[in-house]
Amino acid sequence: MDMIHVKTAIHKKMNKIEITDLALPELQVYTSLNEAQLLHYYEPAPGIFIAESPKVIARALDAGYQPLSLLMERKQITGPAAEILTRCGDAPVYTADRETLASLTGFELTRGVLCAFRRPLPRSVEEICRNARRVAVLEGIVDSTNVGAIFRSAAALNMDAVLITPSCCDPLCRRAVRVSMGTVFQVPWAQIGACPADWPENGIAKLHELGFKTAAMALSDRSVSIDDAALSAEPKLAIVLGTEGDGLAHSTIAACDYTVKIPMSHGVDSLNVAAASAVAFWQLGNR
Repeated sequence: MDMIHVKTAIHKKMNKIEITDLALPELQVYTSLNEAQLLHYYEPAPGIFIAESPKVIARALDAGYQPLSLLMERKQITGPAAEILTRCGDAPVYTADRETLASLTGFELTRGVLCAFRRPLPRSVEEICRNARRVAVLEGIVDSTNVGAIFRSAAALNMDAVLITPSCCDPLCRRAVRVSMGTVFQVPWAQIGACPADWPENGIAKLHELGFKTAAMALSDRSVSIDDAALSAEPKLAIVLGTEGDGLAHSTIAACDYTVKIPMSHGVDSLNVAAASAVAFWQLGNR
């Protein structure tokens, strides 16, 4: 769509609301509500998440997510955000000058555009694993930056799906979405287990029921190298990654079919979980 037609479409459809401060109740989703409040905003129905930057918002729209409202710097309307505005229907577009919006925490990281979306209904493990050959399982990873980076690697390096345990960070929290560059909308994901007590025993049993062998990324006496031919030969493999500090629980390692290590040099014994995930996905991904 050329810029003339984009601008015409915007003028016809856009529900623009000029603001001079951030005190409007309608802007609380951007200014004052924390992640837990956004998550439970429509409880018991799914809540809200916030996406930042035109590229990330476009990926959410591509995936079919419903925009509720937008908040942006005025110049974005005919700039980088012009095309996404044509796809947001009658969702209100709150706009102001940069000076007004600069007081919003983290605004410099948003590239001048934020969008509130309705959360989707949760998907089931069975649904997203139905045709999958390679899945990543995130056990108790609470750092949102790491979760976002893992999703980005999963999208780039041939993971078919991501499963998160109940103690894991929410993939739709604002920082995880930002770090993932919107790939969290591209890779199917689901929570495995309804509560922390369901993992690892019930969760790994579910993966076995679905035909997956499980590979725990950890150092142990029985660890095999990540380039072991048996791993790549598995028709369906779940790669299990542990929390930032302690790694995988001993009970998880014991329950998995394989324990896998990444050979390292210079006396280094571990990598950050996001870096380790990229190596594992590259070596073991569905190529």
